[in-house]
Amino acid sequence: MSLAGISSGASTTNMNSPPNMKRYKSFFQLVVNNFVVTIAVLLGTVLFLKAAQLGPAQILTWLHGVPHAHLFLVTFLSIGLGTLYLMRHSRSVYLVDYACFRHTPDCRIPKASFVEHLRHMPSIDDKSIHFLTRMVENSGIGDQSYLPSGAHYIPPSLTFSGARNEAEQVIFSSIDDLFAKTCISPKAIDIVIANCSAFNPVPSLADMIVNKYKLRGDIHNIHISGMGCSAGLISVEAAKNLLQVAPRGRVAHALVVSTEIVSLHFYTGRNRAMLLPNVLFRMGGAAVLLSTSRSKSRFKLMHAVRTITAAQDKSYHCAVQEEDDTGETGVNLSKDLVAIAGETLQANITAIGSLVLPYSEQLLFVLSLIARKLLIRKIKPYVPDFRMAFEHFCIHAGGRAVIDAVQRSLCLSDEDVEPSRMTLHRFGNTSSSSVWYEFGYIDAKGRMRKGDRVWMIGFGSGFKCNSVVWKCIQSSSNHDGPWADCIHRYPVGITKVSTK
Repeated sequence: MSLAGISSGASTTNMNSPPNMKRYKSFFQLVVNNFVVTIAVLLGTVLFLKAAQLGPAQILTWLHGVPHAHLFLVTFLSIGLGTLYLMRHSRSVYLVDYACFRHTPDCRIPKASFVEHLRHMPSIDDKSIHFLTRMVENSGIGDQSYLPSGAHYIPPSLTFSGARNEAEQVIFSSIDDLFAKTCISPKAIDIVIANCSAFNPVPSLADMIVNKYKLRGDIHNIHISGMGCSAGLISVEAAKNLLQVAPRGRVAHALVVSTEIVSLHFYTGRNRAMLLPNVLFRMGGAAVLLSTSRSKSRFKLMHAVRTITAAQDKSYHCAVQEEDDTGETGVNLSKDLVAIAGETLQANITAIGSLVLPYSEQLLFVLSLIARKLLIRKIKPYVPDFRMAFEHFCIHAGGRAVIDAVQRSLCLSDEDVEPSRMTLHRFGNTSSSSVWYEFGYIDAKGRMRKGDRVWMIGFGSGFKCNSVVWKCIQSSSNHDGPWADCIHRYPVGITKVSTK
C-alpha cells in the first residue's frame, strides 16, 4: 500500500468524524485504555470489603488453616517470577545529550548561487539546467543551506582531500560541542559508532575519532556505511545493543556520530534521476552521547524498530549508487521511491504500533482488519492516531514529497511536521543527521517537556524504514545549538509546489 493509499483511509476515518462519533470514540478510549486498572480497582475493593466484613481474627484463622507447603510455594513462586523478570529485563539506555554541526557562513549556498554554479558546468546541458532550477524552487530548501568549500568552485573541486577536510570539520566540531555540553572526558567513552554512507576512507571515520581524541585502546569502534539516510537511527540501535551487554558495575558511554560527506559525490552528468540528489543533499552532522546511567541524562531510549524490504528487487534498486552511460558516478533515485517508502513505512508502523499505541487504538485497528476481511472489503482501513502515543515527530527531512506523504499517511497536523519542514528549509537534507536537527528545532522552540515522547522516523537505501522512540526525563532548551542564530525567524511559510 502506498502512502497516498494510507492517507485516503486515514483522512476519512479520523478527520471527518462527526461530533457524536468523536464523543463515542473518546468514551471507548477511556474504557479500553483503563480496563485493566478498572478491573484491578474493582477486585481490590471487593477483597477489602470482604476482609473488613470477616475481621482480623477470622482472617488469621483462615491463614492458619492453609497448609504451610502452599504458603511456601506461593512465596517461592512470587520471588522466583520477580527474579526472572529482573534477569530478563533489558538494561535501560539513555541519551545524555547531542550536538549538531554549526555551519560557518562561508559555506552558505543561496538557491540563486546554486543554479548559477550549475550554469557554468560544461557537462550539464540547458534541459538539465531547466529541470534542476524547477527542482530547486520546489524542493522546500531555503537560501541558508550549506555546501562544503570545494562545491563553491566553478567547476566544483571534488577531491578526496577535500572530502577528508569536510569530514574533520563536521565531525570534530560536533564532538567538541558535545563534550563541552556534557562535561565528559574522552577517556570515559567505551563505544564509538560513526556512520557515513558514501565516504569510506582508510583508516575509517571511527578510527579518525579515536586518533583525534586519543581514546582508550580497549574501545569498541564501528563504522557503518552504505545504509543511506537511516544510518543514524541504525547506529543508535547498535549502540543500545552494545551498551546493554556492557559489564555491569560501572557506567558505560557510547559516542554516535552521524554525517554524510558530499564533497566527493556531486554528480556532474545529465541523468535526471541522478541529478536530484545534488538538489537535496547538504552539509551537516551530529554527535550523540548515550549512557547506561540515568543521572544527567535528558531522554530514555524506549524502542528501536527496524524494517527492511531489500529482499524485493524493486525496493533494493530504488536508490542505487552507480555509473551513468558516460561513466559519471551518482545516486540513481527511482520514480517509485515515494511509493516504496510508503510500503516500508506501513510495515514499520505496524511493528511499532503494538509497542506504543494505547489499547483502544490497537483494538480499533484489529476490528478494522477483521471487518475488511470478513464483512465488506470496501471499508477503508483504520489508521491509528499516533498523536495519542507521541507529542513530537522527527520525520527524516529527505525531501518535500516524503514529508508531505508521511503527514497525510499519519494524519499529522502542520505543527507536528513543522520540525521536519523547517529543517529541510534551513539545512536541506543532511542525511542521517537530519532527525537531530529536527530534535534541535523542538528544543530551541522550548516545546520539550518532561514526560514527552518523541518518534524519530528515518528512511534509507535498501529500502529501510527505522524508528526510534525517546521519552524526555529532563527538559532543557538547546540555546546554543544550530538554531541559535535563527530560531526567532521560524517557522516560515513554504510556497506551494509548482505543477508546471
